[in-house]
Amino acid sequence: MAALGFRLLFLLSALGSAAAAAAAAASGCSSMAFSSNRVYAACIDLPRLSSSLHWSYDNASATLSLAFVAPPAGPEGWVSWAINPSGGGMIGSQSLIAFRQPNGVMGLKTYNITRYGPVAEGPIEFETSDMAAEQSAGLMRLFAKMKLPAGMTEVKQVWQVGSAVANGVPQMHDFKPDNLQSLGQLDLIKGSISVSGGGTAPRNKYVHGILNAVSWGILLPIGQLFARYLKTFRSADPAWFYLHASCQIIGYAVGVGGWATGLVLGSKSKGIQYTTHRNIGISLFTLCTIQVSALLLRPKKDHKYRLYWNIYHHSVGYTVIVLGIVNVFKGLQILNIDHKWTVYFIIIICILGGIALFLEIVTWIIVIKRRSDDSEKAYDGSTSSGVQRSSISL
Repeated sequence: MAALGFRLLFLLSALGSAAAAAAAAASGCSSMAFSSNRVYAACIDLPRLSSSLHWSYDNASATLSLAFVAPPAGPEGWVSWAINPSGGGMIGSQSLIAFRQPNGVMGLKTYNITRYGPVAEGPIEFETSDMAAEQSAGLMRLFAKMKLPAGMTEVKQVWQVGSAVANGVPQMHDFKPDNLQSLGQLDLIKGSISVSGGGTAPRNKYVHGILNAVSWGILLPIGQLFARYLKTFRSADPAWFYLHASCQIIGYAVGVGGWATGLVLGSKSKGIQYTTHRNIGISLFTLCTIQVSALLLRPKKDHKYRLYWNIYHHSVGYTVIVLGIVNVFKGLQILNIDHKWTVYFIIIICILGGIALFLEIVTWIIVIKRRSDDSEKAYDGSTSSGVQRSSISL
């Protein structure tokens, strides 16, 4: 009986814990309790980065008391909440960043974000007091009071998490969709938020990636296959040339669109530089522009300079294809998207490579057979002409 009672007690305890956990999950931010008897009038679960914001707003004194809660992106990471009075996004954010200080104690500091790149501690536009930070159970919590301008009851908020701090300086955060879209409008009176979809920059990144993957990574290699292998078949002349030229020109046009979106992204992200990706992109655009322009200067087949033009054209063409594929992989790394898209691109490249290998074998078989037939015909022709010359001399 004692054992049965113990089991019943254990079962009831487990059910009670499960019910409490379910209730906590259902209640979200409202179930959180804070140290030092901190209590807030409103809270909201933010839609990005598993975070929540808690606040009380005193309209008479225009004072905002707040707590921001989020898991850092790494054990030694940081969390941040900010108001951007100048607009949406990171630049212009008046930020509170919490992280473990070099002495091992959690601390909260202010940062006026004026550029992309390393941040520097400094005063912000809003008078700030009662700053504190805590970390427990995988969550970081920052607390502060901010004196806002009179009448500012709606603010543009930005929140963020990072994975590392080096020498007391928070390091760059990830560029995943949640990181790029963690911003929006907060109504301090109504307690409502409108979350940004991330603006045009993330969309431009994906457009840039798609255009360049299609042009440099797919269309140009396919155009090269037409030139390399179709012209082996005499019946495909001049169709192979028109297919090759059409594919390359379309690929170039799509690539120019991708290059243009890259320029737009660069102008809007002055502090973020992907030097290798950018330099390869500039080289690709330059080489491909020269390659397309060279079509206007192509000598005729029997011209004495045609051999040199062919050497140049082939060398630049293969260089563009190799650099294009390399840069697509660089871009996929920068986008930091689901790994399956990289796998899909690898599969496409492997398929094109397999087709090229197969056609290369077929091409060499045809060329060797054709040379053999031509040599036999040349031998027969020389014999018959030799007989004729003998008969004449006789």
